[in-house]
Amino acid sequence: MEKPEITAYLKTHCGWSRGVRAVFEKYNLPFTEKDIIQNPEFRFEMEQLSGQPLSPCVIVNGRMLADISGEEVEAYMLEQGIVGQSDRSTTVPLNAPCSDAEHAAMVQVRQ
Repeated sequence: MEKPEITAYLKTHCGWSRGVRAVFEKYNLPFTEKDIIQNPEFRFEMEQLSGQPLSPCVIVNGRMLADISGEEVEAYMLEQGIVGQSDRSTTVPLNAPCSDAEHAAMVQVRQ
């Protein structure tokens, strides 16, 4: 299978972002990560491309998947035939919110 072109707008510390990363690891897919916490320009870029402010947002072969979980990214790629079924598991939940500690860490980064 040909590797898809993937750009992911993710937070440094976030349950949903961790789930998206885990899907790419599960299928051994290279991707360009744009950390919207570390680089506010990436947040602006994401908002302009997706038309909304929520993350994660992932572009797979030119298609924007806005405000999406790892479960949803995986389902989309399976449905589109971008990846096939895998027996590999992930070490993190694919659909989990940020913890209070993660939210606190993001506030520290912004200061």
